Amino acid sequence: MTVSRPPVLAEGHEVLFRGAVHTVAALTGPAVRLVDVTGTESVVALTVLFTDPGFSVVTPSLRRAALPPQGILEGLPDEVVEQARWWEQHIVEVLSGRPPEADRRLAVRPQYDPQTRTLRQREIAKVAELEAGGQKIALSTFQRLRQRYEAQGLWGLVDGRVTRRRATGVDDRVVEAVRQAVAEETDRSTGTVGRLQRRVEQILVVQHSLEPSSVMPSRATFYRLVERISAGKHTFGSARTRRSLAKRPSGPFGAVGVVRPGEWLQIDSTPLDVRVVLDGGLVDRVELTWMIDLATRTIPAAVLRPTTKAVDAALLLARSLTPEPMRPGWTDALRMSRSVLPHRRLVEIDERLRDAAARPVIVPETIVCDHGMVYVSQTFRSACRAMGINFQTTHKASPWEKGAVERSFNSIDTLFAQHVAGYVGNSVEHRGQNAEQTAVWSILELQELLDEWIVAFWQNRPHDGLRHPVTPGCVPTPNEQYAALVETTGYVPVPLTADDYIELLPITWRAINSYGVKIRHRRYDTKALNPYRRQHSGVAARKGLWEVHYDPYDVTRIWIRDHHDGGWITAPWTHLHSAPAPFGDQAWRHAQQIVARRGGDPTTEHEVAQAVAALLDRAEEGPVNDKEPSTADKKVAARTRATVTQTWPRPESPPVESEQDEAADDEDDAQELAQVIPLGIFDAREEAKKWW
Repeated sequence: MTVSRPPVLAEGHEVLFRGAVHTVAALTGPAVRLVDVTGTESVVALTVLFTDPGFSVVTPSLRRAALPPQGILEGLPDEVVEQARWWEQHIVEVLSGRPPEADRRLAVRPQYDPQTRTLRQREIAKVAELEAGGQKIALSTFQRLRQRYEAQGLWGLVDGRVTRRRATGVDDRVVEAVRQAVAEETDRSTGTVGRLQRRVEQILVVQHSLEPSSVMPSRATFYRLVERISAGKHTFGSARTRRSLAKRPSGPFGAVGVVRPGEWLQIDSTPLDVRVVLDGGLVDRVELTWMIDLATRTIPAAVLRPTTKAVDAALLLARSLTPEPMRPGWTDALRMSRSVLPHRRLVEIDERLRDAAARPVIVPETIVCDHGMVYVSQTFRSACRAMGINFQTTHKASPWEKGAVERSFNSIDTLFAQHVAGYVGNSVEHRGQNAEQTAVWSILELQELLDEWIVAFWQNRPHDGLRHPVTPGCVPTPNEQYAALVETTGYVPVPLTADDYIELLPITWRAINSYGVKIRHRRYDTKALNPYRRQHSGVAARKGLWEVHYDPYDVTRIWIRDHHDGGWITAPWTHLHSAPAPFGDQAWRHAQQIVARRGGDPTTEHEVAQAVAALLDRAEEGPVNDKEPSTADKKVAARTRATVTQTWPRPESPPVESEQDEAADDEDDAQELAQVIPLGIFDAREEAKKWW
C-alpha cells in the first residue's frame, strides 16, 4: 500500500547533493543550510540545490507517511496493532525528534534533535536505547522498519506473519489439476465434488505421471481447496448460471452513450411463460419479440407469435414507426393527448398522432441483435437496409452486449406474465399443478392485453436505467424521458405506405412463364403479366429472373417488381377460389406431406389446396367420425389462424373472379346450348361377343 505524493523539502530531511548525504538544518528564504555526516555546515541556494543532477530527497518528513488502513487494522488482533503503535512511537521520535502527540513546548532530547544529529546518528541512538530497555534489535532491522513506515504508514509496522496468507499445504500440481477440472465443468452437466476428485486424479496420472495417493491431500483439505478455487463460478450449482458467468469478460462492462430516441435499439425474442388457447383447442406457449429503445427505455413494438419468423422481426420495424391506435375499451387516460408527451407539437408534425395512444413513435437508427437465424436472415437485413437502419450484431455468446433487452424480459415475467391466466413459470420446478388448465386467452386476446399493458404501465413506470448522473435522485419514466429528449433532438415522422410493407416481405427470384409465376407448386397469374411472359427482367446478376415478394403468412397473392416500368404487379393465387381463407406457407407444406402419405401427387396444386382447406376445417370443428385431428394438424392450423389477422395495414387484395362468376359470364355470352347426347351403359359381356 503506497501513496504517491510530490516531494517537499523541510527541516530534518536528508537530501542527496553532489554525491553526499546532507541534513536540512534550516530554510532561510532562497537558501538552505545543510549539515553533512561530519557536522560540516554549508549554505546553498535553492536554485542550485534543485537543479543539481544528483539531487533527491532521501528521507521525507513524518507528515508524509501514509494513512493507516483503519478497516484492515480493525480485523487484526489487538496485541498486533498495539505492537505496531509501539514501534511507531520510537520511529516518529527518530524522524522528528518528538514522539507522536508529544507536547511541543517540551525540549527535544539531544540525541534525537534533527538540527544537530543526522538520521543515522539518531537511529544508532534509538537502537542503543531499545537494547538498554531489553528490546534488542539490529540497526539494519530498525532501518527497514523506518523505511516501511515512511512508505506504508502504520500498516508497514504490522507483523507480516499475521497478515501473510496461510499456505494451503497442497502440492502445486494438485492445485493446478483442480483449476483445470473446475474449468472443464463449465459446459458439463452439474456434478458433485466426488466426480471432480476423480477427474483431478486422472489429470495427475495423464499429465504428471503421478500416483494420486502420493500427492492428494486429505478429504477435508481437498474440499476446502475446491471450495476456494470454485468460489463464484457455480461449479456445483446452476449449469445455466455457470455458463453465463464463464462467458463474461474479465474487464469492466462498457457503456454506450445515447442522447436521442432511436439512436440505439435492441431487439430479441424469448418464449413467454404463458400458455394460450390456440385454434382447435391446442394449448401452447407463445414467443415474444420486442424492441427497446436505449435512450428512453421505450418499447416501440412488441408482437406475440406461436413461432417467430424473419418476417415478424422485419414487420416489427414497421410497427415501431406506426402510432399505437386507441382500442375500443381503453380508457381516455391512455391517449397521447392526456400524457406527458408533447402531443400538440407532435401532431403539427405528424397528423397520425392525433388519436394515438401514449406510446412514442421511435425511428430506429441502429438495431442491435444477436446471431439468431431470425435476425441474420436476408429478410431482416433487407428490411433494415430499406429503412436506412444500421444493422449491428453482437459478438457470439455475448448477451451482455444487449443487456437492456435481456433484462427487460425478466421485467415482462414479473410485471405482466405472472398476473395473466395461463402463467406456468419459467421452469418445471416453478410450475403449479395443472397450470395449463388455467389458460383461457387466445393469442390475439393476449396481444391486446400486452399492447394495453405497455401503454398503461411500462411507459409510465419510473425506470432505474434512466437516472441522470447530474440528478441521480430523479427517476423518470420512459414517456418523461422521451418528452425531455425530443425537445432537444426533434422528431421526424416516417409514414409507411403499402409499398413499404411490400419491401419488408421476404424475397425470391422467379421466371414469368406462360402460366404465370410458380412458388412451391403454387401458381400466381394476372393479366398485368402478359407483356413480361418469358421475358428477361433486365437483371443480369439474376439471369433474367424477376424479383418476387411474398407473405409467408398469407399465400393468396404475391408482388412482382416491374423492372421495366417501375412499381409492383400484384398477382393472386390461381386456386384462391378453392381455399378462400388466407393461410400460410407452413400449412401448405404440411398439406403436401398429408397428400404424399396417402399416395397422392404432392405437386398437384388443386389437391394440396383442398387438403389445406380440409386441414383447417377439421382442426377448427373438432373430431369428425371419431377421428380426432393429430397434434401436428392442430399446431399448423392454430398458427395459421393466429397469423391471419392483419397486425399491420397490408395492400388491398385485387379482385379475383371465382369459377361461378366465370360460368355466369360464359352463360351470358352463349347464344345457343348444344344438344346433350347421353352415353350408353358399358356391358363387358356384350362387348366381348363383338369381333373388332
